[in-house]
Amino acid sequence: MRIISGKYGSRRVVPPSNLPVRPTTDRAREALFNVLHHRLDFQSESTLDLFCGTGMISFEFISRGVTDATAVDISGKCIAFVKKTAILLAIEELHAIKSDVFRFLKKESRSYSIIFADPPYSFPSLSLLPDTIFSTNLLQEGGIFILEHGKEHSFSEHPYFSEQRMYGHVCFSFFEKKQG
Repeated sequence: MRIISGKYGSRRVVPPSNLPVRPTTDRAREALFNVLHHRLDFQSESTLDLFCGTGMISFEFISRGVTDATAVDISGKCIAFVKKTAILLAIEELHAIKSDVFRFLKKESRSYSIIFADPPYSFPSLSLLPDTIFSTNLLQEGGIFILEHGKEHSFSEHPYFSEQRMYGHVCFSFFEKKQG
């Protein structure tokens, strides 16, 4: 895997084979960040990466100028890898937290302009994530929530849904908290 663009662009990140992850492919990640590039000023964003796995989404955000990123995963091995990679890249903007995502969401008091979630595609509570996010104050007004999921799920009827992008077998559903 590699960081696609920005300050750390083209840097390779090689996770150990024993991590319990299904990383977002470079191709899908590149497509996602091409979409985001036209919507966001990365330097003014704060990000939350749920089910972070290898941390590649967080590293991509940081590489593009985000100055505050939080990555959460229940796997101690994943969090240890994310922290080790951040040290190797001399990244100080990343806060890696070992926690169950739903427990974290109940306790967290900060708010973020971008929340990204990449749960296992077979995750039993996947369909609850958008409602859980929007029932808290974690997403700032005007913020974006992006949920990665398989083709078998559709969130188009959700009140905050804005669009879906598909790249191979990977779907990204975008939800927006409109400024009101």
